[in-house]
Amino acid sequence: MQKVIINAGLGGVQNGVTSENIIEKEYNLEISKKIYDKLRTLGVNAYLVRTDDITLSEDERLEIIEEYLSDSDSEVIVLTNILSEGLESGAEIVYALRNADTLANEISQGIEDAGQEVLKFYQLRDPNNTALDYYDIIKNTDFKVESIVVSYGYPMNNQDNFILSNNIDVLASNVAMAIYSYLTRANIYVVKSGDSLYSIAKKFETTVQELKELNGLSSNALQIGQELIIPKKETIPPSVEPPINDDKYILYAIKAGDTLYSIAKKYNTTVDAIKNLNNLTSNNLTIGEVLKLPIITDSTSEENYIMYTVKQGDTLYSLAKMYDTTVSEIKKINNLLNDNLSLGQILKIPHPNSNSENNYLNYIVKRGDTLYQIARNYGTSVSVIKDLNSLKSDNLAIGQVLKIPI
Repeated sequence: MQKVIINAGLGGVQNGVTSENIIEKEYNLEISKKIYDKLRTLGVNAYLVRTDDITLSEDERLEIIEEYLSDSDSEVIVLTNILSEGLESGAEIVYALRNADTLANEISQGIEDAGQEVLKFYQLRDPNNTALDYYDIIKNTDFKVESIVVSYGYPMNNQDNFILSNNIDVLASNVAMAIYSYLTRANIYVVKSGDSLYSIAKKFETTVQELKELNGLSSNALQIGQELIIPKKETIPPSVEPPINDDKYILYAIKAGDTLYSIAKKYNTTVDAIKNLNNLTSNNLTIGEVLKLPIITDSTSEENYIMYTVKQGDTLYSLAKMYDTTVSEIKKINNLLNDNLSLGQILKIPHPNSNSENNYLNYIVKRGDTLYQIARNYGTSVSVIKDLNSLKSDNLAIGQVLKIPI
């Protein structure tokens, strides 16, 4: 089920940038609600992370998003609305390292159509670990999620202030229509003087009947300014369901937003294994390209092992200590020839002794860790970790040892 989760930045004690007539937290919520209303009228399943002027931590926002994701098995967009902290006039859009720029480009065009200049849409990396996204709201949302942050402008700049103040309805409507267009893989066309269904159908290489069915029209009459949904031509080869080719591998067709890491994670393999099987010399992928993926033949893997994804700062020694095993045991299970690890590498780790008096493992907090991230990695919740460790807040310290239930 397609969903759009709209995250209004700041709120409560966090005011953000404030000018004479704009308070950032209030503007973020107002434009989020307007986008929400427009998407709902278009039949899109839209949700708001906050609906009132309340303070939410990043972990609390992520928990709310996770609730909305709980029954999703289809396309999801998380849109975060903020105002710019820069001094230069114009909007900026940041999209995830794991995603293509298609949605960002469509939102950019919608904002420009509303009269606001877009400086750029781009990906932003964490300076402490360039393999990760800068924004936590992007970094910590699932790989199946298209996560994007839209900064509409800087209210202390006179030009931006005028557009933000006077064009909020158009901005919200255009962003919502861009998202709808992206989700439906359709173009939105605004009827002009002299247009007819026939001329529009001919222009976009479709039929009058298809236009009428797609837009719920009972006649051929049109009005100037009316918005029509135009079916997009399919330019991306359809995804190949992974059929078994033989007893050694399956086939997978690259889709927009795929990375070697996300594919490896999905199919319980490693980036190196995929590259070796397909004779790849780089991590670059092409939409429609078909990859061979190794078949996991050990049906007892999930029962006997924890499938652990290597993160920044991990070593075989720290993992062995965390899971009450040995370096040699981990190397043996994973056929490792040395102690080197790669970010994103998937390791089999033997389950800690379930008969142990304490049914938990010890986790050492590393730079960038959050309670939400740790809870998600180990299939538990923030509240359970806080209760188990008698924590009064979500703050963590590097090197802190946490008990994690198993």
